[in-house]
Amino acid sequence: MFENIRLAFQGIWSHKMRSFLTMLGIIIGIASIIAIVSTIKGTTEQIKEDLIGSGNNTVNITLYDGDNEYDPEWGNSAAPPILTTEIKEKVRKLDNVVSATFFYNRSFTSSVYYQNTAFSGGKVYGVDSSYLDTCGYQVQSGRGFVDRDFAAFSKVAIVDNNAAENLFGGENPVGKTIEIGQEPFTVVGLVRQKDDYLPKINSLSEFDEYFQTIMGCVMIPDKCWPVAFKFDEPMNAVIKADSTDNMSTAGNAAADTLNTIIPSTAGKRSSYAYKADDVMQKVRDMQNLSRSTNQQLIFIAAISLLVGGIGVMNIMLVTVTERTKEIGLKKAIGARKNTIRAQFLTEASVLTSIGGVIGVVIGIGLSKILSKAAGTPSAISIPSIVIAVAFSTLIGLIFGLLPSVKASNLNPIDALRSE
Repeated sequence: MFENIRLAFQGIWSHKMRSFLTMLGIIIGIASIIAIVSTIKGTTEQIKEDLIGSGNNTVNITLYDGDNEYDPEWGNSAAPPILTTEIKEKVRKLDNVVSATFFYNRSFTSSVYYQNTAFSGGKVYGVDSSYLDTCGYQVQSGRGFVDRDFAAFSKVAIVDNNAAENLFGGENPVGKTIEIGQEPFTVVGLVRQKDDYLPKINSLSEFDEYFQTIMGCVMIPDKCWPVAFKFDEPMNAVIKADSTDNMSTAGNAAADTLNTIIPSTAGKRSSYAYKADDVMQKVRDMQNLSRSTNQQLIFIAAISLLVGGIGVMNIMLVTVTERTKEIGLKKAIGARKNTIRAQFLTEASVLTSIGGVIGVVIGIGLSKILSKAAGTPSAISIPSIVIAVAFSTLIGLIFGLLPSVKASNLNPIDALRSE
């Protein structure tokens, strides 16, 4: 085997220009596929970051009444489920769940005021002690909620940077008093979400989806929610999964756990149900659309591999003709058909493997250039590199088979007579 590889390199080096031209189809095909695959992988990761942020892995779980989200003001007369500390612990112990938080929320424009300024378009949240950490908020000024705020039912509030801009016109909100549900609350902290937790908004539909996120939010301790709003309102949940790929699984498992507390009425199933936002399904749909478009490009690039393989077969047939006397001499001194066949197959495989390696290097460089020129991300796929080199070797084996069989079937007497 090693002797065959040595002879293959020797033959390639002795005909450098011819060998390079033979490899050219393989090089172009492999380079094109590596560049396209790298672009696809980078684009799919960018889609994921645009929709869910980079690495936040949080899933919203919302109470539905039938096909619509439950409205605490206009909900049906049946008592909604109440989430307890015990059910929260069950959710936190689920597989793939890193943390979980329960919260109340309202989106009324007339609920929050600062002097004569109404908080329009945003949301009010009644949160527990783990909400800020789970949802990726960091304190900009003032402080976050502390255990005393919950234990003493303190009427304190935290606003994010968008709400601060809308309510206070850019002034520092810490220490100011706002009115929530006709009750005074003192602002003790200003927070903002980490960049990794914010989706990138690139279209009008995405703006509509995240409009209330842009307008901002005001948060109060969940213990104080009945002071400003109603008693016995249902809560929604946010869980954080251990990885982006496990978001759907963890979210659905958490929703199923929450649904175990919803009782049946007179043997009939309740219209209430907790449902997890399947953001990953939207990601997969958009990724599939992008992938199906690029697969056509991969198919076109693969044609050049076929052309390259035919070129390899053609050159190897020429090589067999040129080395007919050498083959006859080897067979005359006892070389078997398998030995001759293995030599030419090895030479064809080495030729295409070198072309594959060169194609991978050019493909990586091409993907970087395209990424900078088009402003799109690229991500090098190690499996695709390994598969590309292995596939180029396979091309050598397939298209080198006919020449190697022809060489091994030569009659030694006729081969020695040829000039």
